[in-house]
Amino acid sequence: MSSVSERTIPILPCRDLDDVVPFYTALGFTVTYRQARPNPYLCLRRGGIDLHFAGIAEFDPESSLGNVLVVVPDIGALYDEFAAGLRAAYGKLPMSGLPRITRPRRKQGTTGGFSVVDPGGNWLRVTSAGETEENEAPAGRLDRVLLNAARQGDARGNVPAAITVLEAGLTRHLDASAAERLPVLVYLAELHHRAGDSVRALETLAAIDALDLTGADADLAAVDELRAQLAR
Repeated sequence: MSSVSERTIPILPCRDLDDVVPFYTALGFTVTYRQARPNPYLCLRRGGIDLHFAGIAEFDPESSLGNVLVVVPDIGALYDEFAAGLRAAYGKLPMSGLPRITRPRRKQGTTGGFSVVDPGGNWLRVTSAGETEENEAPAGRLDRVLLNAARQGDARGNVPAAITVLEAGLTRHLDASAAERLPVLVYLAELHHRAGDSVRALETLAAIDALDLTGADADLAAVDELRAQLAR
């Protein structure tokens, strides 16, 4: 018989506890328990989110398969809080390498949300209960392209595949409006940056600058932030 007192708490691997503590502190977590012996172990909490970590000296974060699904009522609010904490701690929003955070996006065949990849290579997949692709049908010609690319790049972590989807979509829909092309190009620039290809990221930003967005409701904050990172 089930009880509301039942809980599940994931235990995630990391190379060193000191790698993950500053990162999760920036996200608003607090340390509730820590031990060094007989085995390094750490407990973190933020509201209703509990995460435990085991320190394994020989662990390779790049090969981590750690995944946690975090279901929240408001994806945007949590993203803004996480992003603000990371900017304060790192001086920028980490968008490539380890650690990193992805921007909130809808994805084909799954819920919308964003992901946080911690210094141990573990994925926190933040999603909203009840929100699925079917709740909102794609409106523009390139919306389906974005959904497909986000599934590859953000849900699966396959950046090359996501880039291929976006570039093919842009070629296939050459008659798409500037407003329709903008979010695709923004995501493409972000993926090139994530892949470590600053040259192609800057070329994509130049393509964004060339768009005629007169009269369009365009939020270019993500472009400005990415441009600032590439200028460092």
